[in-house]
Amino acid sequence: MSEPAASAPAHVPPPAGTTPGTALDALVALMQILRSPTGCPWDREQTLDTLLPFVLEEAHEVVEAAERRDLEELKGEIGDLVFEGVFLSQLCAETGDFTITDALNDVRAKLVRRHPHVFAPDAGTADVTTPDAVKDRWDAIKVVERAEKGRQRSSRIDGVPEGLPALLRAARISAKAAKVGFDWTSPGQVLEKIDEETAEVREALAGGDPAHVAEEIGDLLFAVANLARKLDHDPEALLRAANRKFAARFRAMEARLADAGTPVGSDAASLDVMEAAWQAGKPR
Repeated sequence: MSEPAASAPAHVPPPAGTTPGTALDALVALMQILRSPTGCPWDREQTLDTLLPFVLEEAHEVVEAAERRDLEELKGEIGDLVFEGVFLSQLCAETGDFTITDALNDVRAKLVRRHPHVFAPDAGTADVTTPDAVKDRWDAIKVVERAEKGRQRSSRIDGVPEGLPALLRAARISAKAAKVGFDWTSPGQVLEKIDEETAEVREALAGGDPAHVAEEIGDLLFAVANLARKLDHDPEALLRAANRKFAARFRAMEARLADAGTPVGSDAASLDVMEAAWQAGKPR
């Protein structure tokens, strides 16, 4: 009878930190254990590519917790997002590219460079007294930094990540175009554009070409994102709020119909019945 395989030795987890620095050190040390030959098989097999979906997921969960003002949940989600940064940095440390220390020092140096009105005030920064002025100076410094690194962009709308949610990216690239004057002068003009795009969707539907319909719907969504931007709203946040409102009202409708003995999905819950229950739940 063969001997059972020996289990991996137990690791002692680093103690929790008592300051931001020691807490980060403990998380980095924990990640190193997880990636070690006697650590976690799942953690050891991860790559930069496999981690990217988790980075996006954790970022969205931070946003969701913050919007709900669930501070206990937000605390945990911030920790999860920081952990993803530590995980990515550990992979790069193993290949000799950079460490978490390098990444933190890089962002520290960048923040100092891009806040001359705070760390090196002089006559050239005397007018940087409003959030808009800070943003303009920040963008100007970024242009200089890119040129120094040989990364000058070919277009004024470059630099907005492709991975952003589409509505948010529409607002961001439009905002960059607006900086050179390519923009509607008022929200009313954007509303006119929305009317125009809505009419074009109707025409496409009448034409019966699905690809044309899809293109026109995309144009309509782009115009709506710009209306939000012109009114100083984040279109992504507005749509998330609308989603939450719809979900809450739909659940209330389900509960109302279930109490009435006509649950959603049953033959008795016709569209007219559901619509009546929906309208009954809307605020007066």
